[in-house]
Amino acid sequence: MKTLLRSLLYLALMVWLGSEVFFPIVAAVAFSTLRPDTHTAGMIVRQLLTILHGMGLVSGMVAMALLALAPAWGIYKPRTVLAPMGLVLVMIAFTVYAQFGIIPAMERDRIAAGGAIDAADAANVSRLDFERLHNRSEHVEEAILLLGLATVALVAKAETGRV
Repeated sequence: MKTLLRSLLYLALMVWLGSEVFFPIVAAVAFSTLRPDTHTAGMIVRQLLTILHGMGLVSGMVAMALLALAPAWGIYKPRTVLAPMGLVLVMIAFTVYAQFGIIPAMERDRIAAGGAIDAADAANVSRLDFERLHNRSEHVEEAILLLGLATVALVAKAETGRV
């Protein structure tokens, strides 16, 4: 049973981190394939981000529950799961912020800019805010990935029981 629960924990982390790793590749393919129509590519990427965030939130909740219950089930020592739980909690918070804070704000900017952000003047306030939010979104996703890698390392360290 311990092996099954550990496997589920690692699976939850792999699904989340795997989607974070491969998302930029999918986005690059969408934009290179649809180069003349960046609006459509952007809409596809937005939908993919929504799916990625949904997967991240479910995976994060599963990982959090398994980490919280692991000491009671004798899988890990209680102190060894505190840091991974903290990192997963921050990852969930960043994902919620990206999904429910950044993406809706970018959508408002896109609509305010006339529907297609590339068609707006480079000095347009909505376009400038959109680009600022896009940059922030990239940094948030990078942070989620780095925190996830640190979480995996800490969970692997907890396997040894020496923390």
